[in-house]
Amino acid sequence: MTQYLVHPGSQLKGRFPVPGDKSISHRAVILGALAEGVTEVEGLLEGADVLATIAAFRTMGVEMQGPDHGRLRIQGVGLYGLRAPGVPLDCGNSGTAMRLLAGVLAGQTFPSTLIGDASLRQRPMGRVLRPLTAMGAEIAAQDDKAPLQIHGRPLHGIDYTLPMASAQVKSAILLAGLYAEGQTCVTEPAPTRDHSERMLRGFGYPVERQGARACLRQGGHLHGQSLQVPGDISSAAFFLLGATIAPGSDLTLEGVGINPTRTGIIEILTRMGARIDLTALRVVGGEPVADIRVRYAPLQGIAIPPHLVPLAIDEFPALFIAAACAKGQTVVTGAEELRVKESDRIAVMASGLRAVGVTVEERADGAIINGSPLLGGRINSHGDHRIAMAFAMAALVAQGDIEILDCANVVTSFPSFPALARQVGLLLEVVGA
Repeated sequence: MTQYLVHPGSQLKGRFPVPGDKSISHRAVILGALAEGVTEVEGLLEGADVLATIAAFRTMGVEMQGPDHGRLRIQGVGLYGLRAPGVPLDCGNSGTAMRLLAGVLAGQTFPSTLIGDASLRQRPMGRVLRPLTAMGAEIAAQDDKAPLQIHGRPLHGIDYTLPMASAQVKSAILLAGLYAEGQTCVTEPAPTRDHSERMLRGFGYPVERQGARACLRQGGHLHGQSLQVPGDISSAAFFLLGATIAPGSDLTLEGVGINPTRTGIIEILTRMGARIDLTALRVVGGEPVADIRVRYAPLQGIAIPPHLVPLAIDEFPALFIAAACAKGQTVVTGAEELRVKESDRIAVMASGLRAVGVTVEERADGAIINGSPLLGGRINSHGDHRIAMAFAMAALVAQGDIEILDCANVVTSFPSFPALARQVGLLLEVVGA
């Protein structure tokens, strides 16, 4: 079992480019495979999650060269060119792969099965199965969990309002809409990342957006593109955290995507008192990008506005650590989706914080965290990559070593995390890799 042992007392200094955005990398592979012609991708994240999506499409007959240092060449087969897979498609630990592939496969002419690792098999899929079933999909699942047995068939468009904000569910419905007769619309209760809509348009497929409602019609075509994947703000979040809480830190993260549906982490940290500056603003692959400079600053606990929660949903492990390091109390509400991530992130983060001496009151949809000095201790990340990386940064200001168990899944989103963290000053040892 891979473990991290992180020693306290260091600071983060330097600059480096952030690895490619995982969400955008998944979508680049999917749309490139379904496009007509060649798609060339630069900056692709070569984490295990994205590699699972690549492997799935290769199994369905899509030729790809790479990935090699972030470069991937995809020979698209068009919307109707996928071949029936002879084996189950293994999504590994990736909920994004499973949910988005379910949308694509629901409208095919062949049967398929989606499987995953032990963690993914425990994650609820009902939120995506219900709208797909309403479109006419035939998907069998035990207790709304993987494996998903999909019997591809003709679909029809729906006008669906998401009961909970979720970019993955929204994207699955829109991808199924490519194969659905008539118009498919999704209305979301709060803004979520809009990478799918942006990228569909970039591939030449019309998507209409009116307020909280996104719509598309069957009958369009995707055309191969050249894409540059920006740096992943979810990966950058751990370094934003570390440089903010460790006195003397001054760190610049280059080429980070700052899509306005993803910048909740920056806004929340800034409200807590963080010193974060955006420079060299530009557009890369249709996405806004910036270099982000972050320096140490004392933090103050706040009540996190619920409307910012969906804009930072993947970054809450880092925000829980920021709250523990802040003066006073931080209140998190409206974050019940954290219960169904790679782990129950509310429960696992609360348990981990208590293990290093922080008082936490766990709530159904969040937590109340009382800032206090962090002790050393042993943390069980329960195989959740973001929890492992968050507690690694917490060690910067702990009073003793922090040992983090079950860190192997960091490779799903950020394979280079240990090396980059050490490069800029974190005293991290990887044990048992």
